Amino acid sequence: MTATSSEVHHEGRASDALLSVRDLSVVFQRRGEEPFTAVDRVSFDVRPGQTVGLVGESGCGKSVTSMAIMGLLPSRGNQITGEVHYEGTDLLTLSDKERRNRRGRDLAMIFQDPLSSLNPVVPIGLQVTEVIERHQGKKRKQAIPEARELLDRVGIPDPNRRLKEYPHQLSGGMRQRALIAMALACKPRLLIADEPTTALDVTIQAQILSLLRELVQGSDTALVMITHDLGVVAGLCDEVNVLYGGRIVERASRHDLFATPRHPYTGGLLGSIPRLDASRHEPLNPIPGSVADNLPWDHACAFAPRCSQPVDQCRQSSPDLDDLPGGLEGPRLLRCHHPLTAKEDAS
Repeated sequence: MTATSSEVHHEGRASDALLSVRDLSVVFQRRGEEPFTAVDRVSFDVRPGQTVGLVGESGCGKSVTSMAIMGLLPSRGNQITGEVHYEGTDLLTLSDKERRNRRGRDLAMIFQDPLSSLNPVVPIGLQVTEVIERHQGKKRKQAIPEARELLDRVGIPDPNRRLKEYPHQLSGGMRQRALIAMALACKPRLLIADEPTTALDVTIQAQILSLLRELVQGSDTALVMITHDLGVVAGLCDEVNVLYGGRIVERASRHDLFATPRHPYTGGLLGSIPRLDASRHEPLNPIPGSVADNLPWDHACAFAPRCSQPVDQCRQSSPDLDDLPGGLEGPRLLRCHHPLTAKEDAS
């Protein structure tokens, strides 16, 4: 591997990228407590029609990254640095009013829990038309037919009746579809989906993923998919960024990542997935410990305490995000002192 730091890799923006995130960091600070770095110099690009995944366990910084991009983090108690360029404009430099004008119109987000994201005392139809009225300047009577068409487009049956119903009257799958309809109301060019299939049964999950895939392919929308479910990644993402401790530890195309994972964390995530061809009594192989069992990135590899094959260097120096040769579908990046080999992958 070439010893090239992450900053060198990402000093320039890809010319055809719709969204370019550069060295994004988020540090939370509470009075009387040590600062906590939730996102640590994260960089990636998303192009029109491309689906980029942010993958990792809960607590790895995925959702905080998306909230920082959207400008939804609280104004107090945190420090956000880096650059988030959308069509050449750094979103982090915009005022609150300018960000509100862009949210829903240019970029939109599908949140993790539709029941808590939707207003429980406002009918679904009013919540969808509000987006159209706010960003397109249309009157309520003009917005209602569009809201009906949106609900029908995302697969909600009998949209005329659903427009008048409240969130608690809808199933989990239909609530998630309503959130997607709201996100698509103004045809945004960038869509961020934060665990959109959490707590849904596998049938509804497959329908939601199929819907997102059709939206990306049909409208050239750029999609950032945030998930801990590698099954979702396998069926949807073009490029995958694996996060641990707030940093990207591996980046590869979907096929390269699943065929030859190189970071022990990525290998652990893949190894913990139940296999249909495994024997009935074969135990699962989870990653030991939790995300709280880590070391500071400034002088070590954060994953070292949980790693299956640590070396002394892992606890003595922080690895750079380096080029990894051998990618079959584009460049690969890896942050590891002692990566997995092809033989270890096969085992």
